[in-house]
Amino acid sequence: MPPKIVLKYILDLEQLIGEFEEVVQICESDYHKFSANFMAIRATERNLELIGEVIRQMQKISPMVPIKHAKEIIGMRNLLAHSYDNIDPTVLWKILLNKLPDLKEEILNLKAN
Repeated sequence: MPPKIVLKYILDLEQLIGEFEEVVQICESDYHKFSANFMAIRATERNLELIGEVIRQMQKISPMVPIKHAKEIIGMRNLLAHSYDNIDPTVLWKILLNKLPDLKEEILNLKAN
């Protein structure tokens, strides 16, 4: 079992990923519905920022926690925080569909160990 604070971060990540799944469900897995839904885009941006920050904190406390794309996730957090006006919803949608399922699997594996 991971240390208590790392477990808290794992649970935070699990909740955020669940919220992403809700966004995809609300948008009926349709990019056009997503890109037309301002709140879905903003929620996705904010939760990606939060995921990046959670992983940054987790890596600071326990650098040996294996998050495969930690640097890229943290980099996306920084991009969203500092260049928010240059983010294409297509990029966000691709992350939701292509990257988050892998992160979810990693998080579930960490939680199980």
